[in-house]
This record gives sequence, structure tokens and C-alpha cells, in this order.
Amino acid sequence: MPLSIHIIRVFLYCLLFVFSVILLALCATRLHYTTHLDPDDPLNYGVNFYDPIVAELTATTVITLFWSTFIARTIYGRYEHRFLNTFMEEIIGLFILFLLWLVGAAIATASRSPGVDPTKWGKLMWCQHYWACRILTTLLAFAWLGWLVVFALLVISCLFAFANRSWREPLHGRWDPRATRYRDSQMRGVGV
Repeated sequence: MPLSIHIIRVFLYCLLFVFSVILLALCATRLHYTTHLDPDDPLNYGVNFYDPIVAELTATTVITLFWSTFIARTIYGRYEHRFLNTFMEEIIGLFILFLLWLVGAAIATASRSPGVDPTKWGKLMWCQHYWACRILTTLLAFAWLGWLVVFALLVISCLFAFANRSWREPLHGRWDPRATRYRDSQMRGVGV
């Protein structure tokens, strides 16, 4: 039996959920560390602070947790909702998530460069023997992995909607125009 595109989409949404949970935990760890610095800690001379980009990634992961749960459940259960029901609406939501993940991952990566003021992470390869540095490296990896999954979902949904001309069809992708509750029930393409 061939693997259905809908099962692939549900799998990718579940994978996105897992990456979001991991990234949320990493962001929480980083925020806790930087807001509870020991006075003798060499980071920022022991003065508490927080990385704005880590706060952005935290907000992005929380939004993604809700989004991926809702959409995966909708696709798997073939649910139709009054709002947020069509492929177009899913693609708009994925595009917003795409931008949020891209901005978070890109700025976190750019903050590794010398001369960038917001976080001053610097080059992370020299400090891998420190726990805080390993957290930042893992945080960057999961930020890019999350972005990659959102990008894959965006491409798959766009290609499916384009190939099937289903921009206004229910996002679960297995529709029957006679059975849906939220659109007119006239058959399309019947030449009687």
C-alpha cells in the first residue's frame, strides 16, 4: 500500500511538535540560566539579562505547539471547522510560522558572529566543554530543524493544493463535496 500524502503531513506535524517541545525546553533552560546568573559567572560579568531572540523562539515554539496539534488532529481525523478549514488558510498559517522560525533561527545564527550586539554568543565551537555553550549549539540546531520541517510542510501543502486545485477545499485533503457541512453541496465536474 503506497504511503499517503496525508500520513506524511501528519507525521511532519508530529515531528514539528516534538522539535517544538525540545526547543521550548532549551529556550526555557537558556532563559533561566541568563536570568539567574551567579555573581561570579564570567558571562555578562554576572549581571542577569535575557536574549531577546531566545524569547522570540520561545513564543514561536508555543504557537507552533498549538498549531501543529490542531492541524495534525484535523488532517488525521478528517475534521472540518468553520474557521481555519481550507488549504489556503493552512498555507497562510504555515507561511507565518515559516517567517517566525526563519527569523528566530537566522538571528540566533547571526548572533554567533563577532560584532553582533543582541546576544554576543560568539563562536560556539571553542566553548563546547561548557554546559551553556552546548545548550546554545543544540538550540540553534533545533531552531533550524524546526524551520526545515515547516518549510517542508509549506512546500507539500502548496504542491498538493496546486496539483489538485484545492485551495478552498478542506485541509485534510480527503473531501467529498456531497458530505461537507461548510460549503454548498453541488457536484462539480458532473456533465449530466
